[in-house]
Amino acid sequence: MDKPAPRRVTIVDVARHAQVSTTAVSKVLRNAYGASPAMRTKVQQAIDELGYRPSAAARGLRGQTYTIGVMLPELRNLFFADILDGITTQLGDSDYQVLLAPGCNGEKAEAKVIDAMIDRSMDGLVLIAPVSAKKRLTEVAAGVPTVVVGRHGASPTYDSVTDDDIAGAALVVDHLVSLGHRRIAHIEHHETDRIRLAEMPNALRANGYRHAMIAHGLEDEIDVASTSYTQAGGYQGAKELLARPVRPTAIFAGADVVALGALEAIAEAGLSVPGDISVAGYDNSALAAFGPISLTSVDQDGRQMGANAARLLVERINQRDRRPTQVKLTPSLVVRRTTATI
Repeated sequence: MDKPAPRRVTIVDVARHAQVSTTAVSKVLRNAYGASPAMRTKVQQAIDELGYRPSAAARGLRGQTYTIGVMLPELRNLFFADILDGITTQLGDSDYQVLLAPGCNGEKAEAKVIDAMIDRSMDGLVLIAPVSAKKRLTEVAAGVPTVVVGRHGASPTYDSVTDDDIAGAALVVDHLVSLGHRRIAHIEHHETDRIRLAEMPNALRANGYRHAMIAHGLEDEIDVASTSYTQAGGYQGAKELLARPVRPTAIFAGADVVALGALEAIAEAGLSVPGDISVAGYDNSALAAFGPISLTSVDQDGRQMGANAARLLVERINQRDRRPTQVKLTPSLVVRRTTATI
């Protein structure tokens, strides 16, 4: 005969065990005024002995669930792990718990994830590089404290944390030009929505590349392969560039994961890096620093971006009516073995 499932310990059980009222237990759980140190000790001891876990749904009815939803575009890009590290470290000494969900780089999938987080009464949301319409993001943030990471542009309802993507792209072009390169190509993430062109980091990096090439008098050498910010996109983009009648001597990949695909295509073509062609990425993820890869890459400090996002979110949870804040970080270039003089 199957044993019945163990009953969940409730606040009533804690109160009986501690020989106090449920109101007293509630005050301790909410860290509210009116609970003496002795009362807190007695209730906490009962909680520990019974293994009580407060119901997130019940806490939500009382005003807070102490959960924060983080939406990532995808789980394979290690740069997003850096942002997550920054978020969790910043929240390490708080009562907040972080719950993750992938947005899968699509508006429908994002809407489903965001709605699920709202339905579960999460106290706040961190949306990393969302592709949803700005109107939708503004509406979400009007109801739930929200911080958007990686998307440019001011908003009346949400805070944002970005990297100076135009400056970061210029760092790559400047570096490659200083090594003697002129035929510098770029692999971008194809942007289908014209409205997002002024806000998405991929679009700004592509613009930064073009502006930097023009600034160096290399307008005629501008060459862009438009694919996606994935390893497959990098592979496809590099294949296109290598098939040009005159191939580039350097490739600036818009993200480290894109650079990995480019390195694969270059090796498949029987060419060497940096002997035949230099490659630079963007993000300075853990893969870039991995010895056998040693990728030159723009460091936009994902951990600091995450820490800023968590800080801004907690501030907004505590003060809903404060004016939105935009934080823009200054990138730097980390030079490694994939770039060299021509």
